[in-house]
Amino acid sequence: MYVGLGSRSLPDPDAALSVVRESLRRAGLRGIVQSGWAGLDGGEADDRILTIGEVPHEWLFPHMAALVHHCGAGTTAAGLRAGVPTVGLPVLADQPFWASRLVEVGVSPGAVPLRHLSTDRLADALTAATRDGRYRRRAEELQRIVRAEDGAGRVAEALPSLV
Repeated sequence: MYVGLGSRSLPDPDAALSVVRESLRRAGLRGIVQSGWAGLDGGEADDRILTIGEVPHEWLFPHMAALVHHCGAGTTAAGLRAGVPTVGLPVLADQPFWASRLVEVGVSPGAVPLRHLSTDRLADALTAATRDGRYRRRAEELQRIVRAEDGAGRVAEALPSLV
């Protein structure tokens, strides 16, 4: 399980990490937590969480059972390319939109907006994302579609008509 909040800063990173740690325990999972700007530095060492710094999503995500992230556009796209179910923790701007899209396309059991983060809500979402095979199957199906797209090529084709 990957947990990361990108460039989000948190007023109380220790409290958020405590919720993540307990949610992982309840769901019977272990997590790789990216400390990032959120300051999720791992706190007390245990066998439930490994804290990391910066690492390429395209390398890490395919190795995860599921992802928990802020649903920024870039991280969302990396998760779709990896073919991995996601639990969104949206905070602001476009993040609630991308979190809702992940639910709509069937790769997420639901989002837990960061302001409503609780152990029960996150543990339930983690359990669903990792144990209900529908999310994994749909993520793998979308992975094939997303990887087959030539987005840059289509933009290059459209540019002349915009000038």
